[in-house]
Amino acid sequence: MTSITNNKMTKERKLPEVITIEEFNELLKATKKPQHKLAFKLGFLCCLRIAEVLSLKQEDIQKDRGFLFIRQGKGKKDRYVPIPSPIVRDLSNIPITIKRRALQDAIGKISERAIKKKIHFHTLRHSGATYYLKQGMNLREVQQLLGHSRIDTTTIYTHISPNDLQNKFKELWG
Repeated sequence: MTSITNNKMTKERKLPEVITIEEFNELLKATKKPQHKLAFKLGFLCCLRIAEVLSLKQEDIQKDRGFLFIRQGKGKKDRYVPIPSPIVRDLSNIPITIKRRALQDAIGKISERAIKKKIHFHTLRHSGATYYLKQGMNLREVQQLLGHSRIDTTTIYTHISPNDLQNKFKELWG
């Protein structure tokens, strides 16, 4: 969305939609197909983009080291992402053979049914980053996980709700 202010073009930013870990777990419960479930876990738990999920191959899984090798992510950058324990058993379902559009449609339909919100696949990435920040991971660590060159790009993926801010103020000021 673009608007003109004082004869200058400025870009308005909308807060990205996020789901909670509880909503994510509800989404997983409502997901029947193992490849959909794994794709959603990779999106949220590893903060992967849909293209990164769909391009993973068995040789990219380094179970012994505890990493996934993400080849040629956005900007043609490679990176390593830790393998979270909730997906270790599911990794035999890689590669994910679902078409991009079908996976996007699936997340929309399943989320609408399970959590009454129609989300996009990228919402999982936003939500995972927000979850990790709330769990105490610092912004620099999240930047590495997401594969961003610039920290200011990472701040777009963070979401602090008005309630979070209010709770922090209560913590500080009673």
